[in-house]
Amino acid sequence: MPLVRQGLISGALFAFIMSFNEVVVILFLGRVRQRIIARQMFSDLREQFSPTILSVAVLPICFTVVLMVLERLRRKNEKLRGITS
Repeated sequence: MPLVRQGLISGALFAFIMSFNEVVVILFLGRVRQRIIARQMFSDLREQFSPTILSVAVLPICFTVVLMVLERLRRKNEKLRGITS
């Protein structure tokens, strides 16, 4: 499991981020009373402009930047300690 952990985590994150892109599928296949986050964002954009939508849209970007910085720090730490992969 330790060898496939990174692949599983990145696959789950990719699937979560891509689910924001599937608004059309959610609109056609979802029930009317289902309040999925992508549908809620779409309906809020059509009805009114809210800062909440902007904050939700920025979260995946910030999360990705934090992960990139952590990975860079990890690699720099390994380089300083003399560990090569």
